[in-house]
Amino acid sequence: MGSAENSASLDQRRTSESAGSSPNLGSGSSLRNEHDRTEGSDATRNTTSNETGVHKIYKTDFGILPIPRHLRYNPNKPFHFGLLLNISFGFASTFTVANLYYCQPLLIQFSESFNVSYSEVSRIPTLVQAGYAAGILLISPLGDLVRRRQLILVIVAICASLTIGLATTNNFVVFEVLSFLIGALTVTPQILLPLAADLAPPERRASAISVVLSGLLFGILIARVLAGVIAQETSWRVVYYMAIGVQYFVLLGSYLVIPDYPAKNAHLSYWEILWTMGKFAVTEPLLIQTCLINLASSACFSNFWVTLTFLLGGPPYNYSTLVIGLFGLIGMFGVAMGPLVGRVIDRLVPWYATLISMLALMCFQTVLIGAAGINIAAVIIACLGLDLFRQSQQVSLSTAIFSISAAARARINAVFILSLFIGQVMGTSVGTKVFIQHGWRANAGLAMAWYAYQFVVLLVRGPHVRQYTWFGYEGGLEARKSVVEARKREEAERQQAQDAVVESRGESLNEKRDEGATQKETVP
Repeated sequence: MGSAENSASLDQRRTSESAGSSPNLGSGSSLRNEHDRTEGSDATRNTTSNETGVHKIYKTDFGILPIPRHLRYNPNKPFHFGLLLNISFGFASTFTVANLYYCQPLLIQFSESFNVSYSEVSRIPTLVQAGYAAGILLISPLGDLVRRRQLILVIVAICASLTIGLATTNNFVVFEVLSFLIGALTVTPQILLPLAADLAPPERRASAISVVLSGLLFGILIARVLAGVIAQETSWRVVYYMAIGVQYFVLLGSYLVIPDYPAKNAHLSYWEILWTMGKFAVTEPLLIQTCLINLASSACFSNFWVTLTFLLGGPPYNYSTLVIGLFGLIGMFGVAMGPLVGRVIDRLVPWYATLISMLALMCFQTVLIGAAGINIAAVIIACLGLDLFRQSQQVSLSTAIFSISAAARARINAVFILSLFIGQVMGTSVGTKVFIQHGWRANAGLAMAWYAYQFVVLLVRGPHVRQYTWFGYEGGLEARKSVVEARKREEAERQQAQDAVVESRGESLNEKRDEGATQKETVP
């Protein structure tokens, strides 16, 4: 892969971070040994190789491209995850995830250009999303196996090159195949999220995740706007020419700013990575709890935005498509507030941040139930609140699951995002059917029922339970992360002092036995 030199030094900050990470939705105590027993000898070997083994310091990517000196891994000098690097991660997320959504406003033009029916052209968004699901399942877990700098450079380069085919082809079947492949390769944000969690210090992890997630959500919103405006003024092909340009710009930026963080599980094979990902999905109580919450929350969010078109396009509002599209700009305000929310979440135990977000979402959903079809102010207020607190909920859930295992964050994130994807499908299909058959108030009531379900799932497992406790409360109810961490440090120091006392007693007993044996030997 590239020229390398060995270094046996230990990255102290990453070691202490891994050892001190908290494996539950609250804070809890570090139970890394329990996690190792669950994952088996693979996890144990990984801990050994990453924390005490030899790390390779690569000077080139792919044996050809020189890595900028300041981006090379140095175990004695951890990377500084500053604001500029964090924003770069967010920017890359914006203009890679946009690939999934450029097509949505362009379907009519596709139909005319390729001379196919609306039924045929409607397969394109489905293929893109199906490809994305395949990429999350099969490509994003590679973040736990290979160097992520190289992985990002490869998938962005291939994705940008395939987009050239989208912009130039005149064959509809080729366009469909390329759409699926590009969807599968548009997983850069799902590689950047765990990488941001690895690079950021624990006290800034939620803020770092919120910036990357804001970039992702911003890309979802802005892609539709850009595609619609450009296609209206020129052609749908120009949209993809633009996409080619921004992706190659992201590729260049990735080469210049993404640090070369070492691979975390070199002892595992690709198939073992996939197997352990499935194992996490059924053996980790925290991951299962967050996925169940995330599934229902994603269903609520997609249900709102899909049926909003029907609500605003019908009586009493009867708004035009342009006006309905402008409501996406309201959603952007909620996205922009995400990093500020992340700073608040950094001060709270994730369980409480999730609880606060959930209660706020239920309040704004109540506004929808009461007046969504009566007064447009209710809809605007709901747009702001649901976007803001849905994002804060996802940041708090992501912060919680990344504490399960530092060596498996890509796999854990893949399972988490798959639950989001399933929730989107459920919210779109079920929500649309309820809205059409029973109206806006029944649809809003359905979302409220899903929020109530999330509330129950959260409450069955408290904020400070042990890693493999499925139900119940233990460890108190403290909400401030700083207080919990101070208690953990005190407990660690107390345990260390007790161990020192036991060790000193053992040494004194050994000395006494040695003295007794010496005296016996000297007696005639």
